[in-house]
Amino acid sequence: MIPSVRAVAWRMLIALAAGIVLLIPAVACSQGGAPAPSDSTAPSAISEVSLGVPGSGGPAHDYVAEVRANYTPEAKAYFTRNVVLDFIGLGYGIIVALILLFSRLSARIRDFAHEKAKGRYLRMLIYLTIYSLLTYVVTFPLVWYQGFALEHQYQLSNQSFGKWFGDEMKGLVIGIVFSAVIPLVMLAYLAMEKVRLWWVALAIGSVPVVVILTLITPIVIDPMFNKFTPLKDQDLKQKIVTLAAKAGIPGRNVYEVDKSAQTKKLNAYVTGFGASQRIVLWDTTLKGMQDDEILFVMGHEMGHYRLGHIWKGIAYFSVLSFGLFFLSGLMMTWAVRRFGERWGFRELYDIASIPLFGLALSLVGLVAQPLTNLYTRSIEHQSDTFALEVTHSNDAGARAFIKLGAQNKSNPEPPAVLKWFRYSHPPLVERVRYAMEYRPWEEGKPNAAFHPKE
Repeated sequence: MIPSVRAVAWRMLIALAAGIVLLIPAVACSQGGAPAPSDSTAPSAISEVSLGVPGSGGPAHDYVAEVRANYTPEAKAYFTRNVVLDFIGLGYGIIVALILLFSRLSARIRDFAHEKAKGRYLRMLIYLTIYSLLTYVVTFPLVWYQGFALEHQYQLSNQSFGKWFGDEMKGLVIGIVFSAVIPLVMLAYLAMEKVRLWWVALAIGSVPVVVILTLITPIVIDPMFNKFTPLKDQDLKQKIVTLAAKAGIPGRNVYEVDKSAQTKKLNAYVTGFGASQRIVLWDTTLKGMQDDEILFVMGHEMGHYRLGHIWKGIAYFSVLSFGLFFLSGLMMTWAVRRFGERWGFRELYDIASIPLFGLALSLVGLVAQPLTNLYTRSIEHQSDTFALEVTHSNDAGARAFIKLGAQNKSNPEPPAVLKWFRYSHPPLVERVRYAMEYRPWEEGKPNAAFHPKE
């Protein structure tokens, strides 16, 4: 997929941080933290149904059949188009990078930056500003179609073009401003020049970057795009705070956010840590789900927090980043030796190589995608288990998954190759079936994930 401008801005900010694009959904920082049904796209709602559970006396409802029925031809068409656009976006990004290199346009941008400024910092800032604007313009058609037109075609968004484009511009400006305030890309290229094992330096340097971004995103970045207010429904707030206390996490900061201004999808998440830790509910979720379903969703998010998935994710991807940067370095070194003279530079640390750096990271990241998705699916499954154990609400869990998945329109039973490369969460059929069947407390067995604090 060609990312939104906000995603591009973040990637530019953390070119130093290995695989941060992969890390953010894994640790449930801010935008994708709720128990999404399958891949990283978000959820929605359908009518309530009744699930018969053991000992309830109610009629058994086949939720799996309902999930399959919800995957209509329209949903399949939406999902297929997104998959195709992902591949087109990948190829398009490769072509854009190669054009910038072989046309020597990247080298000319570097020469312009050198003419206008003397210091390394200003030269890098000028280059990145021009590069960001240029790549935004050339990728705009795909960004617009996948991020705006397609969402409206399938009634998944009610945001006007003006507001959508405004958010895109905000993301672009934020990326440029942060590059000025925190010159991460400049530091990365300085490491390439001064440190022989520069990929080790970048991998180590990624850790504090990830920690800082996790801390500041909910209190600095997110409010630039949406309005966050304390949860107005005091009865629901008290239920959430009570559940948080049972789960053993602080639940004092419960917010709702006006995501209905941008989407019809549902989501909720726990984000940040320390002073920035908060529980957030999209207003669409408040309108589209019942209290017990919301509490199950919050139990899932609390599981991420209580099970330390943020910190474990940082550790996992920090280790993975050594391989990511090492392989990217090998690819870049070969490419510069083979084509550097044609591209207008002969050293990796020349800022004209930035398109090459992005290209190498993208290709290596694609190869590593099954590993990242395997990890994120495992922690999402752990959080599903936590939610079931802390709430004992199998019925609400199944209903919540179906509501979260219906308008998402993802394939509930994808082919294995798509599951490996595209699904950061377990497919919907797996999650619904698990919610219906997992109940160790009825057999006197110990919990696997939720253990009350003494």
